[in-house]
This record gives sequence, structure tokens and C-alpha cells, in this order.
Amino acid sequence: MPASPPVSVAPESLLLNGRWQRGSASFDVTDPATLQVIGQAADGGREDALAALAAAEAAADGWRAVSAEDRAGMLRDAAAEIRAHADRLAVLLTSENGKPLAEARAEVMGSARMLDWAAEEGRRAHGRVTQPAGAGPGLVLKVPVGPALAITPWNFPASMLIRKVGLALAAGCPLIVKPAEQTPLIGAELIRIVHAAGLPAGVLQCVTTTRPAEVAGALLADPRLRKVSFTGSTEVGLHLIRSTGDRLRRVSLEMGGHAPAIVYDDADLESAAAAVVATKFAGAGQSCISINRLYVHRSVHDEFVGLVLDKVAQLRIGHGAAEGTTIGPLIDFDAIDKVERHVGDAVDRGAVVAAGGRRWAPDDPALKGAFFEPTVLTGAEDTMLISSEETFGPVLPVYAFDGEDEVIQRANRTDYGLAAYVYSQALARVWRNVDRLNFGVVGVNDPFPVRPELPFGGMKNSGQEREGGSEGIDAYLDIKSVSVRL
Repeated sequence: MPASPPVSVAPESLLLNGRWQRGSASFDVTDPATLQVIGQAADGGREDALAALAAAEAAADGWRAVSAEDRAGMLRDAAAEIRAHADRLAVLLTSENGKPLAEARAEVMGSARMLDWAAEEGRRAHGRVTQPAGAGPGLVLKVPVGPALAITPWNFPASMLIRKVGLALAAGCPLIVKPAEQTPLIGAELIRIVHAAGLPAGVLQCVTTTRPAEVAGALLADPRLRKVSFTGSTEVGLHLIRSTGDRLRRVSLEMGGHAPAIVYDDADLESAAAAVVATKFAGAGQSCISINRLYVHRSVHDEFVGLVLDKVAQLRIGHGAAEGTTIGPLIDFDAIDKVERHVGDAVDRGAVVAAGGRRWAPDDPALKGAFFEPTVLTGAEDTMLISSEETFGPVLPVYAFDGEDEVIQRANRTDYGLAAYVYSQALARVWRNVDRLNFGVVGVNDPFPVRPELPFGGMKNSGQEREGGSEGIDAYLDIKSVSVRL
């Protein structure tokens, strides 16, 4: 097993008004595969959050006045720097998140692409001039919404953070970032790179903390904060919506998912099986777009399940930085408890464990984390707990279906609406499914339908507003209408 990075003796992960600081306290960051301490981060609190907000407010007018071209140049420089250090950043990401090194490096490189996209979107975030009416024309202007807060998750600690950073800065908004407490090191390191690309003091700030409610609460209570962008659980996201109180504030939410995948009898079964396994077990299933319900047409059910099982058998569990590892640990033991609860309930209600189903016991005594075998359940039914709750782990329940109308209704029977997948070669059927599925992201024969040029976000309790695409920057812009009389 590869050695863990050395412990940081100077946990300067608070960036406040252009200065990196240790803060008054710090906390340990652990490798989820070994439970060893790999570093430390500053444990920011209420005063740090308010200091960051004061600096953001002070920097707002100056940053807004910087030309879109100059802002774009800084973001492109930061993207180039991320690419130059991709290998080092990937090792750091794997060390505190646990995902395989190849996945971590792909996430880091994708983050650089997101910065490039945001840079160009900032240059295109213009308004319009309307036709003259009466004495003069009308103007539609897009202006920065103001100081913003980004709350980022541990499961994609690089890409989700950088997506928010790039769009906010490109729009002209100062941004305070609160990385997830499980993965603060990669977050702080990426912010260090972006800040070093020439940003003025106060434009980009970082508050690492083990007290997210205290930090977020202080900021949400302050009218100077004009925007919140959150990626995380639906429970916390709904709390953020309610916390606005009697003051309106722009809130972008990307929350939980319960993604269905539908495999029709005319699908390329070999390709679809590879895609389903890749989507389901990436990040040990700890992704909001991970497949949670696999619906397979009854006429190809057994053949398709066999193909899936063959590919699951090729997965290799281990430390994310070890050669050959394709699936790492869950983030903690609370996560594995939920996985076991879902599997146990499904089995009690008649599901069959076709693969996995247990905690994984490694031969290496250094691996002490929350490992769970990649699991396939057949005979899943809609009444099972796994059918209504997001598992967020490496468990794939398989459901048989007979007709298109039936499966669309079953797929839509959820409070969530983030991602869905359709596997079919029939264009008319594909289009009907895309039209009828109530999800913000739909992958058609595509296991990873997320890219900078496409807006990302969900419907129903999976979120509101979008990140990415030409729509993403709008979340950080207000609209101002101007009527001119000449």
C-alpha cells in the first residue's frame, strides 16, 4: 500500500482577506481507507466567517469593475496551474476521499476544464438592447449578485468546488468557500491555486471548519451575503431554504438523487452493462448521479444481469492509491451502516444477493476503513427501502419490467429528480423517455452525462438552478431592466 502524505504541521487553510492563516484551532484529516491522520486543517468559526464576509463586501465593487477578459485570464491561468500539478492533486484527493487514483485524476482534470468554460462564459454574460419604443430603447443588463457562499461536498471535493468558484468569479462575485470537513485539504489547495492567479484580496476566501452550522449560520444571518450555492444532502439543502427567514437571497441547490437506469430489450447489452457498472460503482457508489434503481426489460433480464455480474467480478477493492484498485472505501462507518440497512431490508423482503452483500475484510491490516463489497441484488421490488431512499453506496438493485409506460411511471415515482439513464437503440423510444422522465440530467447510452458545457442540476427535491452550461453563470447574476428616453 502506498505511503500516506506527511502530516501538515502548519494547517494554514483559512484564507481571509488575501492572507492564509492557521486560526485558533485545528482538526485532523484522516485517510478513510486506513483511518490514519494525513494532515490538519484550521477549524474556523463564526468570527472567521464574518471576517471573510466583510472582506468580500469590501472587494465586491473592485472585482465587479475588473473586465470580463481580465477575470477570464486569471481563471485560465489557474486552470493551467491545476493541470501542471494534476498528479500531486490527485494523490491528495485520493488520500482524504478514498476514491481510486484514476478517478481522482480525472476529477482534477475535469476541474481545469470547468475553469476554462467559466472563463469564456464570463465574457459572454452580456445583456441585450431592445427595439426602441416611444422615445428610446430599452436595456437588459446582467450584474453580479454580490458576495456569495459556496458549500461543497466531500464526494467530489475538487470538481464541485471549482465549478462554483469558476462561475462565481467569472460573473464578478466575491466568493467564500466552505469545503466539506472530510476533505478540506484538496479544497484549500485548489483555492490556493486559483487565488495565486492574481485575484485581489477578499475576492476568493476559504473557511475550513468542523462547525459548518456555526459558520453557515453566521453568514446566513447577515444581509451582506447575497447568494448561496450548496451541494450536499437534501435535508441540509431544505434547511438552507428555510433559513432565509424574512430576507430573500438567491439560493442554488444540488442535492440528493435516486437515479433510475432503464435497459430496454433493444439495447446494446454488452455496452450497457459496462456503462451501468461504471456509473454505479464509481466512487464506491457515493455519487448523487449514481444508479440507485436498475430497471431491465424482462425479456433480457437474465442475460443482462449475467453481463453485469461478470463485470462486477472484475472490480478490485483496496486503497485508492494502490495499483489496480477500482473501488475504494466508503467515507465513514455511518455510510456503511446505511448500506447494510438497505441490503438487509431488501433481503428480508425477498431480494437475492447475486454478488457481494457484506463488509469487505482486507488481507492488509493497515486497511481499517469502511469497505463494502460491490453488491448486486436481484428480485428487487418497489416496496423495499432501497427503492425509496438513496443508498449512497456500492449496491445495485435490479428490477424487472415489461412495458415502457410502466417503467417510466416507476422511474418517476420518487421525490428526487437529478439524473436518469436510458439504454436503447430506438430513436423514437429514446426521445419519448427523455421527454417523460422527470430528471434534470438524462444520459442516453452515456454513463457519465456531466460536462462543463451542459447545465447540471435537478428537479423536485434534487435542487434548483443550474451549474455549468450557458445557464450556470446566471445563478450569480441579477437582471436589471433599463428604459431609456432620449
